[in-house]
Amino acid sequence: MDNKQYIRILKQVVVILKAAIFSLILLLVLVMDMGYNLLKKEFNNDRTVAAERVEAPEIVNGVHVRTGLVEGEGLDLVIQNCTTCHSSKLITQNRMTKTGWQSTIQWMQETQNLWDLGDQEAPIINYLAANYAPQKKGRRARLENIEWYEME
Repeated sequence: MDNKQYIRILKQVVVILKAAIFSLILLLVLVMDMGYNLLKKEFNNDRTVAAERVEAPEIVNGVHVRTGLVEGEGLDLVIQNCTTCHSSKLITQNRMTKTGWQSTIQWMQETQNLWDLGDQEAPIINYLAANYAPQKKGRRARLENIEWYEME
């Protein structure tokens, strides 16, 4: 084996060692982040416990405070299934018919990896169609009880 081959093999070994060290460090960070205690060999379930202690949603004037979604039957399902992936603003800024919401959910399942909603799909679509349906377009409401003033 000549000197050039030896150097080439040595460089390959160094690259493999660097990759192995990086992988071990990454694995260590991931394991520590998950709450795994290497000495006790058990998982820390603080995150699960915290998720189970979720309080009832705060509703003020018919609106869910944290999300801004309108109170109604199916609100909890919408929060659980929709706001997991995107902001509730994506819901509140759109207005669609029942068919429109259904095709949007189907599009998300086909292209955005949305899971099968199963028997939860109908209540979700009903909630969205009832609370975020298209509004009639027309003139604005009349201005009433306005106190006008004169500019000097």
